[in-house]
Amino acid sequence: MTCQPTIVPPPEAVDIAALRERYLHERDKRVMREATNQYVRATGEFEDVYAQDPHTAFQPRESISEDLDVAILGAGWTGLLAAYHLKNAGITNFRNIDHSGDWGGVWYWNRYPGLQCDNDAYCYLPLLEETGFMPTKKFSAGYEIYDYFKLIVKKFNLGGAALFQTLVTGLRWDDSIQRWHVTTDRGDDIRARHVIMANGLLNIPKLPGIPGIAEFKGKMFHTSRWDYEYTGGNNRDPQLDKLADKRVAIIGTGATSVQAVPYLGKYTKQLYVLQRTPSTVDKRNNPSTDPEWVQTLQPGWQQERKKNFHRQAMEGIPTPEPDLICDIWTEITRNLAEEFTAEGWPALTAEQAVARREQMDYRVMERLRARVDGLVQDKDTANALKPWYRYLCKRPASNDDFYPTFNRPNVKLIDVSATRGVECMTEKGFIANGVEYEIDCMIFASGFEVSSDLDRRWGIDVIEGRNGKSLYDHWRDGYTTLHGIMTRGFPNMYFTGYVQSALNASTTEQMDLHDRQIAYIIKELNHRGVTAAEPSQEAQDAWVQHMRETAYDASAFTRECTPSYFNGESAEKPRSYAGDVYGPGWYAYETVLKNWRDGGNLDGLETTNV
Repeated sequence: MTCQPTIVPPPEAVDIAALRERYLHERDKRVMREATNQYVRATGEFEDVYAQDPHTAFQPRESISEDLDVAILGAGWTGLLAAYHLKNAGITNFRNIDHSGDWGGVWYWNRYPGLQCDNDAYCYLPLLEETGFMPTKKFSAGYEIYDYFKLIVKKFNLGGAALFQTLVTGLRWDDSIQRWHVTTDRGDDIRARHVIMANGLLNIPKLPGIPGIAEFKGKMFHTSRWDYEYTGGNNRDPQLDKLADKRVAIIGTGATSVQAVPYLGKYTKQLYVLQRTPSTVDKRNNPSTDPEWVQTLQPGWQQERKKNFHRQAMEGIPTPEPDLICDIWTEITRNLAEEFTAEGWPALTAEQAVARREQMDYRVMERLRARVDGLVQDKDTANALKPWYRYLCKRPASNDDFYPTFNRPNVKLIDVSATRGVECMTEKGFIANGVEYEIDCMIFASGFEVSSDLDRRWGIDVIEGRNGKSLYDHWRDGYTTLHGIMTRGFPNMYFTGYVQSALNASTTEQMDLHDRQIAYIIKELNHRGVTAAEPSQEAQDAWVQHMRETAYDASAFTRECTPSYFNGESAEKPRSYAGDVYGPGWYAYETVLKNWRDGGNLDGLETTNV
């Protein structure tokens, strides 16, 4: 089926200047100088809200003291793909270490009702051709993704040495043995030659720093620690029947809440949805996988689909190429391509192309606001649910049941933008806009430590490289790396994801590229008898300079955005979770890494042979 453009208002019907002013006004209502400090780490009496594992009973074990080739910190997608590529490189003496009870990362912890992938699963789920697995729908359910983890582990025999229910507390480089001491809350001392930081972005939940939170006598939990014992049901059959006599509040209207709210609205006696900033919520359009389509796929289809997704969603310059993804992530490019086709593909300057994309951005957002009016009956509620910001200022969402849920008599939206959040909690409930609401349960859909400082984001007490230098101090004033993967002073330590790297539309593709590069480096170091490697000062300086010289400056865009994890929730110092983004783009970055590998001499690394 051909992917069609969406119907948006014509350019003359959209007053961009007026909308820009409205966007800034709405942003200013919500910006807090505390930025990410408005959230706190769950410690002391609140630790149980986050730290306990509701999915797997604790299993005692003896402490481990051992020498290891590679310690992989994490068992989510990044950790799993690291294990996969290490094994393909002939490296087998490794362990994945994770504080969860099993493989899965965010798909282990998050089991809230309605959980689905919000990216095209045919792109998001890695290794589909290698495993022969095919998602049952365009957007896979959370439990299907969790099951797929187990399938990969079993098929490629990756899981035998994994350490679960184990929290890494310290990483200390020991020059005398050319290894990292990996210490844990289980009393382990693992002496690893190499350490891969595969701990991901969404691993430390955030707790809103609400005054009086300790006074509340009811039930509290975070969506990533969903308590089905309390709510009833389970993640595969979320009939939350135990909430029939409960008054429940949920804080947040981001991607998680958009999926959970329809279930809470269906089953609770009373639901309060506490919103500071609304999300864009488009229709879901989640068809089952067509077996006839599957039969047409040729070898290499998944990589081609991923490339199509990235070009449509991230590169921003329309081409005649068909849109294979056809959802909210690719809408702007798809609509522009339709208009450019009608115009005979005009020759535009870069500035003109950017202006046309910005115009389409405003037109698409007008469409999304109109969608609210068409689905929410109460006008005041509908107005409060409308998103007033640029597309991608806040993570786009899609759901067919979120807006209709607010037509239920037991569901009330409470907009707290005027007070920049809930004012306080009390023994019986919470106060918002000067009114106390009594509740039985408070659910935090408040997200994760994405744009906060590294020590909060990673949750590891101590990371010390050569001469006892802290990595947190090392990067206090900015990232310094070679290719975003290694940094001087921290031998044999490898970073994944979003530090001085390019961005891909699919997070798993992003992590896969880094894991492949890291497996290559470790294999080559082992082959050459190298015990320690780190970037030279010259190579690291050159990469940092190249990053700075080629960086795409998005600060004006992020500064004008409403608070979200994309901009660190700060007006004065907008900080992307991505650290530094490689301006030339994903494919240029891929070429840099390939050329480095093809050179065959580990250019820019200082090595030690003992």
